[in-house]
Amino acid sequence: MTALLEINNLNVLLHTGRQPIHAVDGLSLVIHPGETFALLGESGSGKSITALSVMRLLPDTGEIVHGSIRLNGDELLTLPESTMRHIRGNRIGMIFQEPMLSLNPVMTTGAQIEEVLLQHSGLRGTALQTRILELLRQVGIPDPAQRMAEYPFQFSGGMKQRVMIAMALAGKPELLIADEPTTALDVTIQAQVLDLMRELQQQENMAVLLITHDLGVVAEMAHRVAVMYAGQIIETADRESFFQSAAHPYSHKLFAALPARNKRNHGLTVISGNVPVLSKKFTGCRFADRCDRAWEKCHQITPPWVEIAPQHHVRCHLYPDHPADALPRTNRPSQDHPAINPSASGLNKTAPLLRVEQLKIHFPIYKGLLKRVAGYIKAVDGVSLQIDSGKTLALVGESGCGKTTAGKGIMQLIRATSGSVRLQNEELCGLNRKQLLQKRTAFQIIFQDPYSSLNPRMRIIDIIEEGMKALGRNPAQIAPDEKHRFDIDILLMQVGLPAEAKWRYPHEFSGGQRQRIAIARALAVNPQLLICDEPTSALDVSVQAQILNLLKTLQQERGLAYLLITHNIAVVDYLADEVAVMYLGKIVESGRTEEVLDTPKHPYTQALLSAVPGAESMHEPGTQREIIRLQGEPPSPANVPQGCHFHPRCPHVMPICREIYPAASRFSASHTTYCHLYSQEPQDL
Repeated sequence: MTALLEINNLNVLLHTGRQPIHAVDGLSLVIHPGETFALLGESGSGKSITALSVMRLLPDTGEIVHGSIRLNGDELLTLPESTMRHIRGNRIGMIFQEPMLSLNPVMTTGAQIEEVLLQHSGLRGTALQTRILELLRQVGIPDPAQRMAEYPFQFSGGMKQRVMIAMALAGKPELLIADEPTTALDVTIQAQVLDLMRELQQQENMAVLLITHDLGVVAEMAHRVAVMYAGQIIETADRESFFQSAAHPYSHKLFAALPARNKRNHGLTVISGNVPVLSKKFTGCRFADRCDRAWEKCHQITPPWVEIAPQHHVRCHLYPDHPADALPRTNRPSQDHPAINPSASGLNKTAPLLRVEQLKIHFPIYKGLLKRVAGYIKAVDGVSLQIDSGKTLALVGESGCGKTTAGKGIMQLIRATSGSVRLQNEELCGLNRKQLLQKRTAFQIIFQDPYSSLNPRMRIIDIIEEGMKALGRNPAQIAPDEKHRFDIDILLMQVGLPAEAKWRYPHEFSGGQRQRIAIARALAVNPQLLICDEPTSALDVSVQAQILNLLKTLQQERGLAYLLITHNIAVVDYLADEVAVMYLGKIVESGRTEEVLDTPKHPYTQALLSAVPGAESMHEPGTQREIIRLQGEPPSPANVPQGCHFHPRCPHVMPICREIYPAASRFSASHTTYCHLYSQEPQDL
């Protein structure tokens, strides 16, 4: 079969200091039409630089010093820029990692998709507008006719990512480069987007270069897999071979770092150290300093490529002399970390740390010349929840359902329309700015988009200390006792960054590293409650394990409570004590984690969990998950359906569902759902 994309011995330098960084060093790969090729690896390993090299979109400091990149036989590295402009967005589409940085903030989303279509298609007038609506509808944007006239800041993180996907697919490219395409998406939309990509592959014979840290997505999508480390590919295999018999020790550690229920009371496996600095000259294996199987030869001699099975190659001295089963199994709890006590000691069990009752956050819709209120966006519509000290409540649901708005409402970053938020039995709603400032050290938030929440003009040490000083805390004596005395170097190392990182600026870090900085800033004032808005969405699995271990340890030692807003069900299963499922501003099901995940009652929860891709199924040949496909689109919170909010998409809808919102149905003291399929309690209104 003729290759669509051929990369041969690619070398890319980044001139950012005294010594150039060898971001990509001798990379070669081949992708065929209709094939999905997944590129795995930690942040900083060179995956995104490889993608930008194909697009000829390297930063000014980047330079391709050697190699060849061919698209259907055409050498891209020798083409003039004018020709490349016709290739980008047309023959090659790209979904960038950070949608907020890739979308123009002063252009409507419809206008940005229109730009692509005007450049690369002959569509004009009504046909052009119809195509824009079709693209937005395909990627799951509700009310596309209205939302195409809105700006990126009016979209949630997941919806901005969907707009980026629509732009990338607009030109029906031969090759789609997807850099973390589903990072900010909930699992139902993720399943929809992956289905869309597969459908386009079949229709257009499109190839996909998939850059991701989600092994579940790789198991779902990839035909072939390559693992990248420190600028080099260290293992390549077809999907089945990789998931059933990964060969390189680094690949095994990636699997061992995955969160799972059987590891719940244990620390996850963490790869010691960091990705090596790519400006130095390497001798031997680049993973040797972090590998627990390394010996003298690994530090002295560069390992050659070894074929251990047809189409399965690895760069490791363990082969061919050592069988693959000599490596440890990857689905067991880590033996490198002691068991974690699931409950913190010395906590007050009599009253919850946080109690939220009937929280409503409605945004007015203004229309007309006089800007009269024509309606309301009911982002949060009667949410009640509580969290005990030392416990974790996970809030899950589709993008746009109101999870982040609820979190900001609890933080009092958005004023509540009505309802109550009590922290340590003290009411927060109605407090003025000065009163809130005195209580801010007790609760902090980790924002979803780490880049937007970090000041690009400040060094990391200043970013962390700024918040502490604003709350009237002395950075030298932030903790109440000597054991927890504040030390910024230790704090940075706890979140997986070197101490010298404090002198650098946000733009000098990868997306995952910026998220670690955001977590360090939130932890700096020793809060009692952390609202974690997608805290691990930008992290690869090895760093995710480190952050989850950190959160668990801090919870055990200090009695921290977490409100975990996430779409990663594996993280929920590992970290959360209770789960609340949210849909269109309301909680539709809640209970202990094992109750909700093992025996979901609400049809929406069942569909949500069925859409979760899992790497575990690849270890069991013949295993096939059954996905519940939801019909239609999520309704707009500006036009909430009468009756049960989920009834337009529910496969079990009944006439009463269209008329009356269901009362609570209880299955245990903690497990509750709101659905007419079950016997219900009287409405308490």
